[in-house]
Amino acid sequence: MDADLRDLYQEVILDHNRKPRNFGPLDGANRTAKGDNPLCGDKVTIHLLVEDGVIADLSFEGSGCAISTASASLMTGMLKGKKEAEATAIFKQFHGVVTGQLEADFDEMGKLAVFAGVSEYPVRVKCATLAWHTVQAALGDAGQIVSTE
Repeated sequence: MDADLRDLYQEVILDHNRKPRNFGPLDGANRTAKGDNPLCGDKVTIHLLVEDGVIADLSFEGSGCAISTASASLMTGMLKGKKEAEATAIFKQFHGVVTGQLEADFDEMGKLAVFAGVSEYPVRVKCATLAWHTVQAALGDAGQIVSTE
């Protein structure tokens, strides 16, 4: 990862960790799922308001490392207003980028592309993807706790 991307990565991660967006309960949520990363202690609850197959609103609660919190914060901004199928496609692209299987495309992914640096630290992939796996569980209305283990 070049120095400019590394600096942007740190800036975006720290900003969303200090001031997470869409953090807190969500009135009117009709789907909820919990996620747990026992390896580092990250815990997240995702609240969704899905109307006619569209994520009308979403939020998250919980605690975790900077990567986990920033990922959840950016994810909520990215998925709001998306159809369920679009959310799943974005998750697959994000997962491919953080695992190093896909190149990050800033034009397509926006600030989510900064998580490409996570691929250099495989143990942190679970931190970056916890909220995403939890959203997938909420969309599937699985009703169980998602674990990264």
